[in-house]
Formats: sequence, structure tokens, C-alpha cells
Amino acid sequence: MSSGPKKRNFQIEAFKHKVVVDPKYAEKTWKVLEDAIREIYNHNASGLSFEELYRNAYNMVLHKFGERLYSGLVSTMTLHLQSMSESIEAAQGASFLDELNAKWNDHNKALQMIRDILMYMDRTFIPSTHKTPVHELGLNLWRDHVIHNSNIQSRLLNTILELIHRERTGEVINRGLMRNIIKMLMDLGPSVYQEDFEKSFLQVSADFYRAESQEYIECCDCADYLKKAERRLNEEIDRVSHYLDTKTETKITNVVEKEMIANHKLRLIHMENSGLVKMLLDDKFEDLARMYNLFHRVSIGLSTIRDVMTSHIRDTGKQLVTDPEKSKNPVEFVETLLEKRDKYDKIISSAFSNDKTFQNALSSSFEYFINLNPRSPEYISLFVDDKLRKGLKGVKDDDVELILDKVMILFRYLQEKDVFEKYYKQHLAKRLLSGKTVSDDAERSLIVKLKTECGYQFTSKLEGMFTDMKTSQDTMHGFYAACGAELGNGPTLVVQALTTGSWPTQSTNTCNLPVELSTLCEKFRSYYLGTHTGRRLTWQTNMGTADLRATFGEVHKYELNVSTYQMCVLMLFNNTEHLSYKEIEQATEIPSSDLKRCLQSLACVKGKNVLRKEPMSKDIGEDDVFSVNDSFTSKLRKVKIGTVVAQKESEPEKQETRQRVEEDRKPQIEAAIVRIMKSRRVLDHNNIIAEVTKQLQSRFLANPGEIKKRIESLIERDFLERDDEDRRLYRYLA
Repeated sequence: MSSGPKKRNFQIEAFKHKVVVDPKYAEKTWKVLEDAIREIYNHNASGLSFEELYRNAYNMVLHKFGERLYSGLVSTMTLHLQSMSESIEAAQGASFLDELNAKWNDHNKALQMIRDILMYMDRTFIPSTHKTPVHELGLNLWRDHVIHNSNIQSRLLNTILELIHRERTGEVINRGLMRNIIKMLMDLGPSVYQEDFEKSFLQVSADFYRAESQEYIECCDCADYLKKAERRLNEEIDRVSHYLDTKTETKITNVVEKEMIANHKLRLIHMENSGLVKMLLDDKFEDLARMYNLFHRVSIGLSTIRDVMTSHIRDTGKQLVTDPEKSKNPVEFVETLLEKRDKYDKIISSAFSNDKTFQNALSSSFEYFINLNPRSPEYISLFVDDKLRKGLKGVKDDDVELILDKVMILFRYLQEKDVFEKYYKQHLAKRLLSGKTVSDDAERSLIVKLKTECGYQFTSKLEGMFTDMKTSQDTMHGFYAACGAELGNGPTLVVQALTTGSWPTQSTNTCNLPVELSTLCEKFRSYYLGTHTGRRLTWQTNMGTADLRATFGEVHKYELNVSTYQMCVLMLFNNTEHLSYKEIEQATEIPSSDLKRCLQSLACVKGKNVLRKEPMSKDIGEDDVFSVNDSFTSKLRKVKIGTVVAQKESEPEKQETRQRVEEDRKPQIEAAIVRIMKSRRVLDHNNIIAEVTKQLQSRFLANPGEIKKRIESLIERDFLERDDEDRRLYRYLA
């Protein structure tokens, strides 16, 4: 009987085998690699088998001869680099950089081949032993034995700096070679580039630009100096882009900015006959833009420009608004302000990059000097009045809006907007009642702008004036429908019935109307009061106009459009040849100031002089004598004789308007105090002053003394009370 296979008694658990490599093998293998490295450096690598060389290096590392391979590499490369260094040292003149560049290229090519051969050592031996990788090792050895060679290091730096100096002084240099040399320093590491080149480059550049800027500042005007500084700055930026490290751009531009701009900024700005103020006066937009862009680069450069510009605008603006000659014509006064605003708007938008801080400085400057003239609100309203009477005739709608927008800019600068409102209401009333407004659309557009700026309360009465004009048309239709038959063929009457609260308060200046008109007016009064109960009519004869048929010398017949006052004067001459000023004043009872303007327009305006005056002069005297000018002729059949407008108020009128404004402010101040105290309940004096001023600043700048008076008045009327212990503390009662 057969049995199975016999069970084995032995089994392999582990096997240890010691391979002994002869040291001669390592030296022999390294000798092959060393020779190959020499051949590579000597440009004879074409006959080498890189696969075999790689395998030899691989085996050395594998058989634990990595240290021998690495140390051999260091010593072999060092010998070659020392030889290269000697060759570079021997190069003379311009060939020095060429030789350095050529040897650097050779070293880089050799280094690339050597790294490929020793790739296995780079991947295994070097990380485990924390040694420097082959490529980095090659760079470090080049740095230590070539760049930091005592005979090369300073020579290299001086050569580079000399070439840059030549380029700065107008010579053409080999930028390609410079780019290669500088890139070599950068490849050797940031510290090499910075310590061996950049640090000295920046210092030498600072010295160069310090000397050059001193030379320029002594012989150039501001504009030429800035052009040179800008050119130098652009040259340095261009130089960086062609052959320096990009990180150097900020450093070298900082040097140029400091030496050429920051160190001379005050002298440049204040340079006589060419500095900032001269540029502003002469609209030198290109030079101003250059100054802005250059000063933008230096600390507090723009704020220095802004401060000088602000000071200049304030000084010239103050001269403008406080000059009595400039204030004689309100329309020209405002036009000058608008021209000044347009000028600086253009400068800021085109030269100063529309800088918001400059815009704010411009606005604060205008607000400062416009409010130095207490008549600015009146003058701005007179400017609007002039434009809306005649100045916008034939102007395109877009241009009308542009003018109104400019007016609103000046309006925003006013601290006493309520004063403007007073005058604007008066001027608007005259335009509407005389039918002299050139555009209802323009009138309403400005009211919308004012409403947007200041709110409904500001314009509610202005809008009420337009409503009254429409209602008056309906009233006249009703009057003629009811009374037309009994009026006959006499004069035609047109009445505007104005609501007292909406229209500016007018002094009731009555005058003696011709009989035929006074009768007609009484008939209208009877009709109006008969159709409206609880109303009272007051005639404002100073605001009316009339159309008259007139004959001069029994031949020349015209239709004259005149004011009511002018009509009353002219009708007197139907019964007499000559009248003295005193006789006219007594017969018409027209107020003296109005009568003088009336007679001036009838007798002293060339082409409209339907009356003669003895003696002839531009002004009306109380001893003057008037007669009809029978030789009056005109090319037009319809002649409009406007009243000589008082371009601005007389001093008494100004005082009266100011008094009315002050009276109107009192209830507004009290209302603001009550609103504040109602919400706060208890508040000290200084805080009340501050909050009231803030609440009312959109309409006017409240006077602290007047606020104090209003507080006292409210205490007397038991709206507020003082604290018993702290007399500057107030409590709300009502």
C-alpha cells in the first residue's frame, strides 16, 4: 500500500545576502562622471551617452556612494567656476559684461545637463541628507566664486550703474545685455539682486535726481520742471519694464518722486509767474493735470494743491463780491460768479480727475465768499428775472435747463435761502402780472428744482401765484359775459385777482387813474364782490400795464405799451402842452421814486422818448419840465416802453425787506424750538442752539442771539421753563 509525499522538515523564513562593492568601483564610476562634467563645461557633450551616465550616477547612489558623488560634484564645479571667473576677470572694457553673460549662459546650460544626469541623486539622496539640490547648488557656487569674487563684484556693480547713468544722460545702451545680467542677479536670489545691485542703484539714483532737480528748479519755470519730472518718472518705469525687477518700480519711482517732487513741492506750487495760481488764472489744463498726477504720488501733495487753490478762489471771490464796482450790475455780478464756477468746474473735471475733495473745496469756497455779500440772494434772483424776462428768448430747452441748473448751484451756496425766496417771489410776481415771462415752462421748471431742493413749503406760494393767474382769466370771461353790453366801446379792462397770502406783500401805492378807467374799475369791483362773498379788493395800480393810441405831430400814429403809471402821466398831456415834475406828481399822486423811473423811461431812453425834458439830462430833477415830443418817430407801429427797472433795491427798500425777513424767521425759529423740545423734553441751552441751527440751515443761518430771544418768548408764554437748579437747562411744558 503506497503512502503520500513525505513531509518536509525545512522552510525558508528569511534570506540575508551581503554584497560587497569594491571602493575602486565608486572611484572608477565617479571618474567617468567627472570626465563627463568636464566635457559638458568644455562644450564636448555631443559624444556622451546620457543614459549611461545617468545609470552610473544611479548606481553610485544605490550603492551608498551618494556622498562621494555629491562632494565630487561640488569640487568639480568649483574648479570650473574658478576658471570661468579668471576668464571674466581678464575681460577688458565693454567686453566684461559680454564675457560674464557668455560664461553665465555656459554655466546654465551645463547645469541643466548635470541636473538631468544626477536626477536620481536629486530625488533620493539630497532630501534624505538635507543637502542643497543640484540646480540651487550650481547657482550658489556661481554666486560665491564668480559674482562675489572680490575682483568682479564691485566691477560688475560699477559697470551696471555706469551704463544706467549713460542711458539717463541720453546714450543708447545694450538693453538686451543689461536684461540678461540683471536677470542673472535675480536668478541668484532676491538677496543677491537687492544687496549686490538694487540698494546701490537706489542710492546712486537718489543722488543723481537730487542734483538734477536742484539744477532744474533754479532755471526752469514750474510747467517745464514738471514736464522734466514726468519724463524722468516715465523713463524709470520704462527702464524697469525692460531690464529691472518689477518690484523695483515702486522703489525707484519713490526715489524720483521724493527728490524731484516732494522735496520741491512748495517751491513749485508758489513759483512766481508760473506756479499753481498762474496756471489757474491762465487755464493751463495740461500743466494742471500734470501737477495733479505728479503731486498725487507724494505725501500731502494733493492737499497742498487743494489748500492753495482754495485760498486763491476765496481771495479772488472775496474781491469780486465786495467790490462796489462789480456790484453795480447784479446780472453781470452773477454772470461773473457763474463764469468763475464754470472755469473751476472745468479745471477739476479735466485736470484734477473730477476729484471729490477738490469739488468739495470749490463748493465751500463759493459758499464762503458768496455769503460775504448780503445782497447775493437778491442779485441771484435779479439774474433769474433778467433771464426769464428776455435772456432765454430763442434759447433751446436743453440750454435753458443748463442755465437754471447753474442758478441752482449758486442757490445751494446761499445761507439765507429765505431772503432769496422773498426777492424771487417779488420778481416772479412782476413777470407774471406784466406778461413778460419768456417761458412758462422755464418758470415751472425752476420752481420744481426749488421744490426738490427745499421742499413743498418753500414753493407752495409760488405755485399759488400760477393758480391765481389761471383763475383770473376765468373771472374776466365771466365779467365780460355779465357786463359786456353796458361797457360800450370804451377801454378794455383786464384784471388779475391775486390771493393775498400767495403773492408778495405790496405797499398799497394808489394813484389817480383817468376818469374813464376809474369808472370801469368800479364796475369790476361791483361784479367781483357780487359773485364772491367775504372778500375785499385792493387795487395795485403800480403793477399794471396799458395800451394807448398816440399821435405825434398830427401825422405819426403809434400804439404804445406802457405801465399804469406811465399811462397816467401821458394822459395828462391831452389837456396841456407843458407840465413840471411837481405838477405831474400832484396830479397823479404816484410815489416819488416810481414817478422818477416812469419819467426817465418816457423822456430819457433813446428811441422811446415820447416826452421832452428840459433841461436834458439822464436823471430826473424836481425842477424839470416835460412836454410831448412831437418829432418822435419809430420804425415799429407798436412801441413798448419799459419802465427803467431798479436793478437792485434802494437802501430803504433793502432795510424793509430785511425787516420782513427777520419777522418771518421768528415763528420758524419758535416752531423748531418747540419740535426739538417736544421730542427731547429736557435740553440745555447750547444743544438747543445747535439743533435749531441744524434744522433751519436749509432755509437760513439762524442767529444764536435771535434763538435766545425766541426761547425767552416761549418761556413767557409757558411753552418752556428753566430748571430751578441749572438756569441753562430748559423743560418742555405745553
